Amino acid sequence: QVQLAESGGGLVQAGGSLRLSCAASRRTFSGYVMAWFRQAPGKEREVVATIARSGGNTYYADSVKGRFTISRDVAKNTVYLQMNSLKPEDTAVYYCAVGLGGSSSREYNDWGQGTQVTVSS
Repeated sequence: QVQLAESGGGLVQAGGSLRLSCAASRRTFSGYVMAWFRQAPGKEREVVATIARSGGNTYYADSVKGRFTISRDVAKNTVYLQMNSLKPEDTAVYYCAVGLGGSSSREYNDWGQGTQVTVSS
């Protein structure tokens, strides 16, 4: 089992930026797909972005395309989510996850504890 720890959340005004980080506990991190999900109050958890083992293949939800960038540093066992041009509707708890890939949370076995992102209008 991989332990994941997110950081970087906070309160930001609309149009601002935040960078989330997710540190994994061990090197098996390099063999799996990493993903960022988010969950707003009263809503289901949804995928935000995923990145393949090699870091070459990425996926973004339509709602964040062109604004968010996912990246990973295998040597540091860390995945990042750069969030620009933030909107109030981006407000949610953001989770990183490790798994087999895809946009369903069921495909991911290991999860971080989440970090709150709040965007004020």
